[in-house]
Amino acid sequence: MAKIKKGDLVVVIAGRDKGKQGRVLEVLKEKDRVIVEGVQRMTHHVKAGQTNRGTRTGGIETREAAIHVSNVMLVDPETKKGTRVGFRSEEIERDGRTRTVRVRVAKRSGKDI
Repeated sequence: MAKIKKGDLVVVIAGRDKGKQGRVLEVLKEKDRVIVEGVQRMTHHVKAGQTNRGTRTGGIETREAAIHVSNVMLVDPETKKGTRVGFRSEEIERDGRTRTVRVRVAKRSGKDI
């Protein structure tokens, strides 16, 4: 189970955007990187083109670039500060069968995430 998932609120703990918070837009698991909303914004040059209506496209866009997963920390739902993530086993009963599930837990407050 991953410590950081798509949709999580994280805080940047290293780099030029240190201290900024944002939602995870995408997790690049094979590269150990995440894309965070409003963090690590880069300019991207898009080649000029035309749509079917004849309007021009292209130009300079700003978009989020990937940041290494070690440079972000999950935000604790209670204290609104960065926290490490732990796991706890929980048994769930469904349709008469018991299943063990891992649950993410904030180390700072002990609350489920």
